[in-house]
Amino acid sequence: MGLFDDQGEKTEQATPRKLEKAFQRGQFARSAEVQTVFVLTAGLLALTFAWHDGWERLTGATSYILGHLNGVSLEPTMIHAYVISGAWLLAQCAGPVMVATLIGGLLAGSIQNRFHTASEALEPDWNRLNPVQGLKRVFSMQSAVPTAIAMTKLAVIVFLSYSVVKEILDDPIFSSMVSVVRVGQFMAETAMKVFIRVIVALTVVAAGDYGYQYWRTNRDLMMTREESKEELKQSQANPRVRSQQRRWRFRTSFRRMLADVPTADVVVTNPTRLAIALRYDRRTMRAPRVVAKGARLNAARIREVAQQHAIPIIENKPVAQMMYKYGRVGAEIPTQLYVAVAEILAWVYRVNRYRYYAELNQAKA
Repeated sequence: MGLFDDQGEKTEQATPRKLEKAFQRGQFARSAEVQTVFVLTAGLLALTFAWHDGWERLTGATSYILGHLNGVSLEPTMIHAYVISGAWLLAQCAGPVMVATLIGGLLAGSIQNRFHTASEALEPDWNRLNPVQGLKRVFSMQSAVPTAIAMTKLAVIVFLSYSVVKEILDDPIFSSMVSVVRVGQFMAETAMKVFIRVIVALTVVAAGDYGYQYWRTNRDLMMTREESKEELKQSQANPRVRSQQRRWRFRTSFRRMLADVPTADVVVTNPTRLAIALRYDRRTMRAPRVVAKGARLNAARIREVAQQHAIPIIENKPVAQMMYKYGRVGAEIPTQLYVAVAEILAWVYRVNRYRYYAELNQAKA
């Protein structure tokens, strides 16, 4: 009985394939409190830099309107112009804050989903319109956690803002005659203090909420051992995964081959489509060995490395074709090519005899 319980228990971390699918479904750690903090912070920063210009626009427009009330025309065309002017003034004053909050919200969402697009989450889910399922979600444990977070958020905000609110209520502005300018300054200063305290409080709550969401998401995505094994089998059976693994292995082996090309004695070509690098050491080898081989772009890379290291390049189409088809990298050349390769090497040694004699004497020394 214990064996079956262990097999059904989720003890394995989610595989990369399951995490990718979860992201496509929109199942990743995200917190609405993080979104709120980014939006409020962006709005506060925009208000800090743009409030002076907006305040001057508002006061200027208000002074102009109050000073020219006797000349206001109520004709339909003028009312239309007044509406357009008022809308433009509102956009100039509130536009920077609105744009900043929009950017803050988008940035918070992008950071939480790691700049991925949840394609499946964008599809309509008609189960969300089911009233029975909706009632279950309302009275479930998952809905109790956001409620507790909201209560905690309210308590933290009240706790951190109490001293500021008390200081505001004790200000002499409430018990003395002050100018309109002073009232405006007081409102701006107090609003800034309260906003900063609220953002600090929400940051604390957002950090805790995101930590909980991250833990809960990872817990929900955990797998049993059987699920992990099945996921591994499917990934291995996936043609795309297999082709990626083959490409990775080929690139790795080809880099090793290119590193061995400078040790070759000759490169046989087709002349441009194929390239096979051969090496022969009479003291340690019974027959020449294939150091590297490639076709098309890989052949061009082999020829390029050979030219950089002054390796002779010989054009011999039949030998190159047979060597590419039957020769294996790291193995001796096929026996039926002994004579042809011997002639190529003899010509190379004869043309480059000074180089090979120097290498031979250096090896003996």
